[in-house]
Amino acid sequence: MHLLLVGISHRTAPVELRERLDFASRGLDTAVMALAERRAASEAAVVSTCNRAEMYVVCEDVERAREDLLAFLCEFHQVSAEDVQDHLYQRVDTDAARHLFRVASGLDSLVVGEPQILGQVKDAYGVASAKQTVGPVLNKLFHWSFGVGKRVRSETALAEGAVSVSFAAVSLARKIFGNLAGRSVLVVGAGEMGKLTALHLKGQGIGRLAITSRTLASAQQLASVVGGEVIPWSDLAPTLVDSDIVITATGAAQPVLTRAMVQAAVPASRTRPLFIIDIAVPRDVEADAGEIEQVFLYNIDDLQAIVHDNLSKRSAEVGKAEMIVDAEVGKFSQWQRSRGAIPTVVALRQRFEAIRRAELERLEPKLAALPPEARGRVDEITRLIVEKLLLQPTEQLKTLPDRETVVAYSDALNRLFALADDSDAATTAKAPVAIPDATPEAK
Repeated sequence: MHLLLVGISHRTAPVELRERLDFASRGLDTAVMALAERRAASEAAVVSTCNRAEMYVVCEDVERAREDLLAFLCEFHQVSAEDVQDHLYQRVDTDAARHLFRVASGLDSLVVGEPQILGQVKDAYGVASAKQTVGPVLNKLFHWSFGVGKRVRSETALAEGAVSVSFAAVSLARKIFGNLAGRSVLVVGAGEMGKLTALHLKGQGIGRLAITSRTLASAQQLASVVGGEVIPWSDLAPTLVDSDIVITATGAAQPVLTRAMVQAAVPASRTRPLFIIDIAVPRDVEADAGEIEQVFLYNIDDLQAIVHDNLSKRSAEVGKAEMIVDAEVGKFSQWQRSRGAIPTVVALRQRFEAIRRAELERLEPKLAALPPEARGRVDEITRLIVEKLLLQPTEQLKTLPDRETVVAYSDALNRLFALADDSDAATTAKAPVAIPDATPEAK
């Protein structure tokens, strides 16, 4: 059985196509159930985010399964093969595992190290598991990817540091205030960056969130999105006095916050700082307002410098993260190879056990005179002898370096011990023995 991944991402397809192939729009549960019904897949899972749409399946025939997945993708999303096939990528076995491990670690993200992707991978697995479309291989693969993602985050600094202007603003606010819970925030203007920063601050448990804009309708629209209250433009100055954090994003040609206005908001009696994030171009706040005691003023260039520095730091951690992924891929690959030996290992153990029991039955007349404790000891000793005889060949078979060698060794063992020939086993053991030549996993 093979592990196959077919998908698209921000690296291979434009956003317009990714939007058309978004599995989440119709529900991951619907998508994974439909995928699991395809004949070429015995296990199935779907990972779908704004930057990727990926199908993971377990199959016997990789090429047939790939064609089936392409057909499914086109049918499910009502797109033509010509529109998508040049944007698809395919990964098989070890390469498929490496890809998912890198995705879960944030190494394949648009913003390297972003933390949300691990949760999205977990959600994808959770849906597939709930719908019972995953089996032993995908269960192992996804749980292993969770561990890899956690290792990368705990053993490297790949996910540390803000790498967007809005995150950088929140990080600075936390450095200044520590806990942001209960802090009063004022958003001046209704720009996109102001909205994003307000949303991130909202996630920190802030208290009051006030929105003001020269255009009342714009303020009302932003307030409805971020969950804030609208303040009339004429109340800007008094609201400034009551604020801890101010975000300005008006797009005005001249500053809307002068040094005098900021100075009035920070009288000598004020003990708490005033943090102003000016992300407008041209700037909304007079530069010398940052010289006032207790005022911390940052503009868009300051924030972008922080973002650039953090991205550089993350880049330095990529190599460490890739080494962790490489090590885990090696372990997973060994586990996957060992699965190919399972039918032979099981059949070999069943053959030896059948022979052992047949011999004990043959010697039953001679053992009948022994007390129960002694007979139990004989049974235990013979079982331990069989276990020890099989231990080394079993372990060696499970750790063979590649699939071809596993197949060759398994074939040799099947021939040497006639594992598929029950009649030979019966002759050797001098008793009828029924030994299956495969396990449920191999079927």
